[in-house]
Formats: sequence, C-alpha cells, structure tokens
Amino acid sequence: MRVVIAPDCFGGTLTAREVARAVADGWLRAAPGDHLDRRPLADGGPGFVDVLHAALGGDLRVTTVTGPLGTPVEATWLEHDGTAYVESAQACGLHLVPADRRAGSAETATTRGVGELLNAARGARVIVVGLGGSGTTDGGAGLREVVLPVTARLVAAADVENPLLGPHGAARTFGPQKGASPEAVERLEARLAGMDELAAVRDLPGAGAAGGLGAALMALGATVESGAGLVRSLTGLDAALDRADLVVTGEGSFDWQSLRGKLVTAVARGAADRGVPCVVLAGQVSVGRREASAAGVAESYAVADHAGSVEASLADPAGTLADLAGHVARQWSHLRSR
Repeated sequence: MRVVIAPDCFGGTLTAREVARAVADGWLRAAPGDHLDRRPLADGGPGFVDVLHAALGGDLRVTTVTGPLGTPVEATWLEHDGTAYVESAQACGLHLVPADRRAGSAETATTRGVGELLNAARGARVIVVGLGGSGTTDGGAGLREVVLPVTARLVAAADVENPLLGPHGAARTFGPQKGASPEAVERLEARLAGMDELAAVRDLPGAGAAGGLGAALMALGATVESGAGLVRSLTGLDAALDRADLVVTGEGSFDWQSLRGKLVTAVARGAADRGVPCVVLAGQVSVGRREASAAGVAESYAVADHAGSVEASLADPAGTLADLAGHVARQWSHLRSR
C-alpha cells in the first residue's frame, strides 16, 4: 500500500514531524511492505514555520519580540523567495503562558509581539501570518499599537473559520481554553464588540482566529486564506494524495473545532475528492461517526482509548501513538494498491 502520513502537531506533546515519525515507526512494524510518504503539516498554528521550512527551504530569521505576558521571547520566521512566513503563536502562543497564570492573563495577554514580527519582516513583498494556538483575546490591539505601515501584501493564514463575535466567536469559543472565566469571557466579548475599527470585518470567516488577530489583520488589508489549504498547496500534498491508497492524518484532539477549517478536515476532504479513504489518529476523539464521515473521515482512533487513559498516553506520547499506528495498520494494510 501507498500510505500518505499527513498530520498536524499534537499540541504541547509532539511536533507534526514527530507525529509523522511515530506513526511511520508503528506502521512499519505492523506492515513493513507498505510504502510511506511522510508529509507533516500545519494549519497556521504551532509548527507553521517549521513545516514550511522543511518543505520550501529558505532562510530562518530569529527576532526577539514581546511575548503574551509582556516579557521578551524569541520568535523564528521564514524568508523564502520574497515572502515572509510569520507564526503568530511564536509571539503570543498559549504555550508561552504557564498554566497557573492563564486565569490571570486571559484578559491581558497581548499580541504586541506579532506586530513586532511584522515590522521585522516588512522588507518582504508578501507577509503570510499563520494564525492559531494563541493565548490572547485582544482583537489584535497589541499588534495595532506597534505595527508600522505595511507595504507588503498581507495574507492571514487562519486555522479556523470563526467570526469575531457571538457564540462561535473569539471570546466565547476560545476564551475558556485560554483560562477565561465565564465573567471574563463576557468582558472580552464586550471589549471586542466595542472595537469600532474592526466593525467592517468582524462577521467574516477567520476574523475570530487567534483571539481576533484575524480581524485586526483584515482591517490592515490582509486577505484571508485557510492555513491548512495554504500549507497543503505549498508542501505538494495534492500530488502525494494523487498517488495514495490510504491517507493518515491526526491532531491532538479531534473535536467539533476540527470541522471548522482545521487541518485534518482539509486533508480528509482532499482524500475524499480522490476516492481515497482517510483515517484520523488523535490524542482524543469526540467527533461522532456521522460528523466525521461527512467531513471525509473513514474512521478515527484515539490514543487515549488505545493506551487505556489520557495519563497513560501522555506518559509516552510517541510510543503510545506508534502502538496505535501499528494497530491501525493491521486493520487497513490489507487494502489492495490501485
């Protein structure tokens, strides 16, 4: 069989490249005759620059910027053929906020460092900003305080399709994940609603990405693209899917948010367009079979269920994922190559 392994990262535990390696290791132990094509991916969130650098080459630049808590952090961006690829999570990511400080920082975490990254990359003809995995819900206020006039063409590579406000907006959907209490969520919602400079774009898909950073970039003239779709194109995934008998994708949590523009959905739809089955390996799975099938997913598997518990899966993330991959290979590797 020709198997394409095209996962996102497992947030906080494994990078996309580590996920692809673990899946390949486990798969080959169970089905050593299969041909594996590893294609680690990202959807605009953590790993965006790493994945694109591995696929495109180019020059990595390191810039010290203001982190979400106001302290300096180092952020790496990629320059390739006149285009700068910036990963917002490197400047304002949730992973930069210690768990015991999230409740206190949910209303104060800043995107200032993303603006500083744009300033560092302003010599490029095009600046692509990967959105996702943020620890902020400031509507890009920090960015707008420091960003210099942008002459480059701006592209917001969003990891979700959510608008800025409402039940599916930045505060009410993602605020609790960043430590916001119910009361803080409502204050954040009111603050975002009061940002008149974002009024013209707040209902557009992707405006709620990265805590409203999507809306701030749109207000600066950015066009919005699916981060997953952009990475899929730049890494040559479509050509790999054309040759595949089976596609394996995955992420840390396969949940309802996965169905709103996340990478696994983009991969599954690409496979479905070619009549190729796609399976999802995730840390945890909460999407029902019907919803998964509608998104193009033939089957989904949870590492936590296979390992016996979330704690067991986290004790050895790569090892338990490899074990699950071997289990899945034994189920699927009998398919005939086309």
